[in-house]
Amino acid sequence: MDRKLIMEQRSKMRLKKDVKKKIETTMIGALASIEKYLGPLWCHDCPEQTAEQLRIKEVYEELRSEILDKGNTQIRNSESEIENYDVTWNKYHINIPIQRNI
Repeated sequence: MDRKLIMEQRSKMRLKKDVKKKIETTMIGALASIEKYLGPLWCHDCPEQTAEQLRIKEVYEELRSEILDKGNTQIRNSESEIENYDVTWNKYHINIPIQRNI
């Protein structure tokens, strides 16, 4: 393999990893917000729950599963889409101007 092809493959892998992490962070953040604001409805901190709280918790678990499934589908779709592109990571560059004393 030539050097350019190796660099492109590494760049794709890096981009896939970064995109995956961002989508996962979005999913987990959304679930955390739901739990923060709606968790009291199923009393997630209580040792025992009422029948209604258990039903609400069951609905939340279905919602959670759906959100994670949809997010994971989008991760796979993103990874497939990235394969259609030539990717080059430009790394981080800093240009420091040099001024010569004359």
